[in-house]
Amino acid sequence: MLVAGCGGERASEPAEGTLRALRAAPGEDVGLIAGTSDHAPGLVRYSFLVVRQNGQAVERARARIWVASTLDGQPFVRSVATRERVGLPGVARTNEEDVPFIYVARLRLRRPGKFWVMAEPVGGRRVQAVGNLVVAPKTKSPALETRAPASRTPTLASAGGDVRMLTTQRPPDRSLLRHSVAGSLAARKPFVVVFATPKFCTSRTCGPVVDVVGRVRRRLDGRGIRFIHVEVFKGNNPARGLNRWVQEWGLPTEPWIFLVGRDGRIKAKFEGSVSVQELSSAVRRTLL
Repeated sequence: MLVAGCGGERASEPAEGTLRALRAAPGEDVGLIAGTSDHAPGLVRYSFLVVRQNGQAVERARARIWVASTLDGQPFVRSVATRERVGLPGVARTNEEDVPFIYVARLRLRRPGKFWVMAEPVGGRRVQAVGNLVVAPKTKSPALETRAPASRTPTLASAGGDVRMLTTQRPPDRSLLRHSVAGSLAARKPFVVVFATPKFCTSRTCGPVVDVVGRVRRRLDGRGIRFIHVEVFKGNNPARGLNRWVQEWGLPTEPWIFLVGRDGRIKAKFEGSVSVQELSSAVRRTLL
C-alpha cells in the first residue's frame, strides 16, 4: 500500500503526460491494495481496493486506471476498472473490516516486468492511488488451456459424511462437497473448483468466495456443471500449512477459482474476490 501526501506538493515539476504528472494533479493521494498477484503476459485480470488514510475504502462505480513502466514514464495502458460486489447481493456485512466492493480491471500487458499503476475513482472529490503490478514470465498457478491436476480432493463419501473435516464454511454447503476434482475429470464433466478457507480468510480482498460459488451453482442448477469446494490448510488448521491439493495446483495465494471444461483443460480462473455476476458470466461463456 503506497500512500503519499497531498497532490501537488512536489519538489519539482514532473514531465507532462507522465504517471508522476497525473499523480501530482490536485487531489488526495490514497492507498492502493492489490487483490491479485499471479500475473503473466496477456490479458491480466487485476483487482484492487482504493483506501483512504483512515482505512475507508472508496466505492465509486468506476475508476480510471493507467499503467506505466516507471513513475516518470508515459502510460502505455489506459483503461477503466469497474466496481464488483464482493459476496452475495442483499447480504449484510458481518464485520466492519469487510468491504462490499472491489475494483476489477482487465489490462493487456504484453511483456513481463514490474509496472506502476495509478487508479482514480470517477466522481466526487478527486482521489488518486498508486501501486505496483508485477507480471512474471508465467503464472505460478496452472495456466489457461493447460490440463487441470487430477487431485483426489475429499468428498462427503471419502470423509464418511463428516462435514467438519471438509469445510470451515458455516453453515456448510453440502452441494459443494459431493464431487472430487479427479472424479470429475474422469467423468469428463465440466466443473468449477474453489480453493478457499471461509473461516481463516484474513485479507480485505479475499471475500466470501465460497458463498459466491454456491450462489452461482444454484443459478445454474441442472445444467450439468459440477461445483467443488476444497479447503486450503491441512486439517483445516493454518498452523499446519497448506494441504497437498493446494500444493498439487501450485497456488501461491488463496482463494482461487478455476473453471474446467469437459476436455479437462482450464478455461478461466480467478484469484481473490469475484462477484456473482462476474463468475456466472464466465461459467456461461466457457462451460455451457
